[in-house]
Amino acid sequence: MGKTDMDHASTPTATRSATSPDTGSVEGILRTQLAKGDRALSGVAPVLSHMLASSGHALVNEDVVARLRGMLSDCARQLIDAAQTDAALVRPDQSQVDSLADHFAENGPILSHLYTLAMEGHLASRLEQQSSLDPMLSPLLQELIASDQNELADLAMVTLAAQSRFIQAQRRMVFPITELPARLFHAILESWQDWTRNSGKADGMSEQAAAVTLRSSYDEASTRLALLTRLTGAMRNGAIVGLELEHAGLSLFATCLATLTRQPRDLAILACHDRQAARLALGLRASGLDQTTIERQFLLLVPGERLPRDLDHIDPAKAANLLSQSAAWKGR
Repeated sequence: MGKTDMDHASTPTATRSATSPDTGSVEGILRTQLAKGDRALSGVAPVLSHMLASSGHALVNEDVVARLRGMLSDCARQLIDAAQTDAALVRPDQSQVDSLADHFAENGPILSHLYTLAMEGHLASRLEQQSSLDPMLSPLLQELIASDQNELADLAMVTLAAQSRFIQAQRRMVFPITELPARLFHAILESWQDWTRNSGKADGMSEQAAAVTLRSSYDEASTRLALLTRLTGAMRNGAIVGLELEHAGLSLFATCLATLTRQPRDLAILACHDRQAARLALGLRASGLDQTTIERQFLLLVPGERLPRDLDHIDPAKAANLLSQSAAWKGR
């Protein structure tokens, strides 16, 4: 298997030549490709865990792995810094950082989420280079900032600031742990405390006191993902506008797709990759988009992809049901 076979461990071979006019055949094709996507996604965490333990492996996109490794190390460094009781230790010991980062990589939910964020950063960079899509300030976000509804405009401005921080952090391959969703924020603190108890590398640390401080100051509502979700909700029926990728930008596009289809946002991001084309097509159809509009999004995300010609014949409710029954969705 070469680099192109598993450029991103989450993507199955997409529908490339499906042209049957029969609605049942179209559904069957998409169902089959979705199942292949599920199988690929189920292997992401163990494959990545192995890749992170080695170097120079060609099976996974090097940029995504580099981003992921940097984020894991940065999370470890933040926590070790927070627990450091000796002010003379300006920088944490690198062996401790590496050990804790490896420990986090063994946690499937944490690894999968950080992988998705690394994928989002990678895709945003690719779209900026190939299609000149600004990863921070999209035309739609500009319009929301200029809204005559002050509350909406303020929310959009705060979201822009959070999005800008995310893109800058992705470029530096770092990630603030306080940007994690609540369940993963608490999970990473628990994982950290397990590591300090079991590794014998906690000398000079006070992780319990640091964990209490971190938990007391954590505010999920201020995270980028929460702000994007709130902004999409504030758009109400206008969220459908967010499914024009060129107008919305990747991050808002994925959030609108997740909101309109009620699927986890991580899956919406992963659907934006070339070999998850069936998942993306079903998500866009479930949101009510027609064939022409769906094809327009594919031109940006998956330029060489050929969709089934009769995608319009699949009822949006049926498309939504197919998505919700996928193993990847049920496993989130």
